[in-house]
Amino acid sequence: MSKGHAVSASSKNKGRLKLVLTFTFLYLIAEVIGGLLTGSLALLADAGHMLTDVGGLAFALIAIMLAERPASPERTYGYYRAEILAALANAVILIGISLYILYEAYQRFLDPPAVESKAMLLVATVGLVVNLAGMYILRKGSKESLNMKGAYFEVLSDMLTSIGVIVAGIIMWTTGWYYADPILSAGIGLFILPRTWILLKEAVGVLLEGTPSDVNIDELRTSMKAMQGVEEVHDLHVWSLTSGVNAMSAHVVLAADNKASYDELLSRINQAITSNFKISHTTIQLESSGYKEKGTHL
Repeated sequence: MSKGHAVSASSKNKGRLKLVLTFTFLYLIAEVIGGLLTGSLALLADAGHMLTDVGGLAFALIAIMLAERPASPERTYGYYRAEILAALANAVILIGISLYILYEAYQRFLDPPAVESKAMLLVATVGLVVNLAGMYILRKGSKESLNMKGAYFEVLSDMLTSIGVIVAGIIMWTTGWYYADPILSAGIGLFILPRTWILLKEAVGVLLEGTPSDVNIDELRTSMKAMQGVEEVHDLHVWSLTSGVNAMSAHVVLAADNKASYDELLSRINQAITSNFKISHTTIQLESSGYKEKGTHL
């Protein structure tokens, strides 16, 4: 296995996450007060998402700090998976909040209350600015890490909710049609659900040790088998410890005419894998041509 503690994609974006968490927490306080004063479900829905943002962003930050801890005899791979657990938790929370907002929207659609639309607009506009800034800060990291992607989706959901609140506020302010509040809230919940489901599936895929999407296992196998001195490759497994930190194990059968030493061939294989594929950790078992092992896998 390659030496050293690989730096996860999330860890590289820790400072950005701290900044967004600070902005989000400050706005949460203002939004909860505004939602209670105006009586707007859309605004309270935004506050609900903002509350999950604070918890989700804090959870993501804690997961990064855990993942930075070195490996130990009890945790030989370290704490990388804490980041994936944070992404999974964010996805579950967002799905729960979205379903709750859909339920509340249905209740209010049956009997829509009057809403202080002017104050609602003011608070929502400030929220939109905060969320847009947060999205800009987190966008780059969201393409590299599931943990950061979960944090980004938290902010994205709030940005969409803020837009919905603003639109609903304008409609209610100009027409007095209070059905706009629950209808737009429901629309936001329906928009967020499928995207959050994708995040949930990706997190579960990592926990189930599925092949990372950024590694083509067929190309990897072909590349290894094409190397001089290699006859066959079996029991090839590739999985993610966390986003950006992939591991691999394989059994390599040496060709009968192989002239290289074990160390030389192992070095060449490792170099080719880590240089040409997004793999940080490798474990390779070299086997002689006549060696037979029971229960081999593909």
